[in-house]
Amino acid sequence: MPELPEVEALAGFLSERAVGRVLARVDVAAFSVLKTYEPPVTSLQGLEVTGVRRWGKFLDVDVSGLHLVTHLARAGWLRWRAELPAAPPKPGKGPLATRVHLDDGSGWDLTEQGTQKRLAVYVVRSPYDVPGIARLGPDPLDPSFDVAALAALLGGSRQQIKGLLRDQSVLAGVGNAYSDEVLHVARLSPFKLSSSFTEGEVETLYAALQVTLRDAVARSAGLGAADLKAEKKDAMRVHGRTGQTCPECGDTVREVSFADSSLQYCATCQTGGKPLADRRLSRLLK
Repeated sequence: MPELPEVEALAGFLSERAVGRVLARVDVAAFSVLKTYEPPVTSLQGLEVTGVRRWGKFLDVDVSGLHLVTHLARAGWLRWRAELPAAPPKPGKGPLATRVHLDDGSGWDLTEQGTQKRLAVYVVRSPYDVPGIARLGPDPLDPSFDVAALAALLGGSRQQIKGLLRDQSVLAGVGNAYSDEVLHVARLSPFKLSSSFTEGEVETLYAALQVTLRDAVARSAGLGAADLKAEKKDAMRVHGRTGQTCPECGDTVREVSFADSSLQYCATCQTGGKPLADRRLSRLLK
């Protein structure tokens, strides 16, 4: 799933290519992807693209005051095309969900692989009309988000820290991959209760959150949309690297599986050398 760094890079990518152009039309190839009906998608036609920004994991294209908002979900992606076919796509054929045409013939496709179709597109008058944006927590890269703000979030929750970092209503933009990476950098167990953090641990987590996300944003900046997935995968320290060697200590990266996801961690770096039980067993080895 694209997370904060990738969506930030996509926003920058589209800003360079789409801002100042007129949106010619939007083709909806998978009607289930469109989550709003008023204003209609046709209302964007003929309007200038005036800005692009990120809200958590949402991509917001400002079209002269109307907003074309996308959430790529787990298997969605944006593919830029310098020249788009003039003919509208046939609905329900292949991974194509939406095609956005600009007045110079360029534009982008929104695609989604797999059978779980969760990619979502909204046309709204305000980004806050999108329920997922309206309930977002603070953005970890916002200048106002400091150690005290993080401490307040942790102290008011009984969640395990892995779940808290992924909870978009608590903290915007961090998902499964970067929560693994942040916790590895901070040398913290993913199952540590958020309310149990000491002052020093809060500071350590804050520093890990900032350096991990800012480094990822810096690496992604300027990359083409087609290159972002590979960059993310190659840069991971523990996420997606089960069975490989931890880059810090040389131990083996381990995995905990859930019903529809998994996490990766290093026992030596994060849990005092104790492997965590598979969560399907609903217990932690002590």
